[in-house]
Amino acid sequence: MKKLALFDFDGTITTKDTFVEFIKYNKSTFRFWFGFLLLSPFIIGFKLKLFPNWRAKELVITYFFKNTPLPDFKAMCTAFYKNKLNELVRPKAIDEIKKHLHEETIVSLVSASPELWIEDWAKEMGIKLIGTKLEVKDNKITGKIAGKNCYGPEKEVRVKAIYNLSDYDQIFAYGDSSGDKELLALAHKKHYKPFRN
Repeated sequence: MKKLALFDFDGTITTKDTFVEFIKYNKSTFRFWFGFLLLSPFIIGFKLKLFPNWRAKELVITYFFKNTPLPDFKAMCTAFYKNKLNELVRPKAIDEIKKHLHEETIVSLVSASPELWIEDWAKEMGIKLIGTKLEVKDNKITGKIAGKNCYGPEKEVRVKAIYNLSDYDQIFAYGDSSGDKELLALAHKKHYKPFRN
């Protein structure tokens, strides 16, 4: 029997949004709060659905990381992975991933967060990764997203571009928000906010 398990990352596997935690880890407290205060009209606009998710994300990435050399940004990602990321991961989610791997299920993260700060964790777990890609020009982070933000309907598009779902006898999906609705709809067995208790 061929099986596929698709996991959202932020809020499903983790207890907090790693997008915010990554910035907090890499910037001073003052810079973090000043930046979010400055960006608050756009963040509120996103919460009120006046701005799309991708646009709000680009504004934040641009403010904090535009023109950061790619090697420096990757070093930030590695430090975050080594020193902070595991603190944010739900133990029950780890157990579920390991159970799937033991049963020879193909496991993939499908995340709206940039792949760069999740990829080391995914490699450590031995699972695949589908995430948002950041634009790089002249070996520097531009602040823009390369392609589309891996959120909502784009999660379905990205999964179907990689996996022929009809090949799988069982598909499992795990999510925690409206941005995972399309991902959950792909599965035979859907798990919404499964690791909270």
